Amino acid sequence: MKAKLSILTLLLLFSRLTTTSAQQSGGQGAASAQGKLLVPVCVYEGDTIPSFTLPTVYIFKPMRFKNKRQRERYTKLVRDVKKVLPIAKEINHAIIETYEYMQTLPNKKAREQHIKAVEKGLKQQYTPRMKKLTFAQGKLLIKLVDRQTNSTTYELVKAFMGPFKAGVYQTFAAMFGASLKKEYDADGDDAMTERIILLVESGQI
Repeated sequence: MKAKLSILTLLLLFSRLTTTSAQQSGGQGAASAQGKLLVPVCVYEGDTIPSFTLPTVYIFKPMRFKNKRQRERYTKLVRDVKKVLPIAKEINHAIIETYEYMQTLPNKKAREQHIKAVEKGLKQQYTPRMKKLTFAQGKLLIKLVDRQTNSTTYELVKAFMGPFKAGVYQTFAAMFGASLKKEYDADGDDAMTERIILLVESGQI
């Protein structure tokens, strides 16, 4: 699933660049005369040239559905990813902030108090949102947390709250057929999910 940049996108951007250059030399000659540029530039071997950061465009083989049910499952997965991915990213951001702040605390007691405060805050913030997730979305969130943090939900709970709470949460999840130890496999079971994530993040779907 290696992505390639669309040739069409390059052509469109080149067309846009040509139009902008024409405006500078024509309708906006005054601005050019004053030395103002309408596009970012860089200097390469003594020449000043326009500089653009091209957006990433992913190209995959067209989806082919064997039946209506398969199409509906794909549509549902797209919807679930769009709903759950932002939460996984927020969790990753919260973990990074918490870890960095804990490094500044003087001792174990202070860190434990901070973790309790963080846990309470997260419950207040996310419990209403979690209740709105379906069972499938909850299982997807567990995997996407692993994707964003490179650690399973079980490992994160264990690291921040201790092995006892990690075990309790894992047992509770198992009662509903889920597992906090689930890992994200972008090249295997979760290949379709990864494809959808890349397309969502690039704004293509």
